[in-house]
Amino acid sequence: DLMNDVMSLGLHRLWKREIVASLNLQSGMNIMDLAGGTGDIMRLIIRESERLNLDMNSMQFMIADINAAMMEVGRGRLIDDGILTPIQWLCGDAEALPVNDNQFDIVMISFGLRNVTDRPKALAEIYRVLKPGGQFICLEMSAFQGPKPLKILYEKYLLKGLPFMGKMVSRDAESYRYLGESVLKFPEQETLQKMIESVGFEEVRYHNYLKGVVAVHRGFKL
Repeated sequence: DLMNDVMSLGLHRLWKREIVASLNLQSGMNIMDLAGGTGDIMRLIIRESERLNLDMNSMQFMIADINAAMMEVGRGRLIDDGILTPIQWLCGDAEALPVNDNQFDIVMISFGLRNVTDRPKALAEIYRVLKPGGQFICLEMSAFQGPKPLKILYEKYLLKGLPFMGKMVSRDAESYRYLGESVLKFPEQETLQKMIESVGFEEVRYHNYLKGVVAVHRGFKL
């Protein structure tokens, strides 16, 4: 989370708030935050639900992540923040979610799809667990679509700057070397849109932040 702040100058927090505010949350909804072990997205969803005076007892809030240790940290952070709303914590693989078909109204994944090995399989799983009419939202680092000179500088930043920052901030250069490489290998916006559509989603659209440094894709199971 600290590195996300450093890399985005804190803007990732604004993007997440904007996306959560656009979800049209309603009483009775079932919501999954996939790859959400730190709890930051679910914190925003619960706070927004409280602000809207929704019936929290009628709603299901689930955080699913493959990293059990991260979820332990996230659980503690939410308790420390005074989040007492019951949350289900599911340790599971995005490619084989151990939940029922047609269970959720919203599935969101934030900066997590990039780390999934078989993305079409994970997208098909998300489609499976969504109810008809359900919404999928993916926030992810994407392909920079600005001028070529800036694109070259951005790629150098990913490959050289991120590992240096990782070493300075978290004493972990290797993880951020992987991060930069994974961003450059991740499907561009239009390619990911087609991938999402290929598993059955309709009305798939995307919106760029910072000329595509980050993009949010949305699709519906109709």
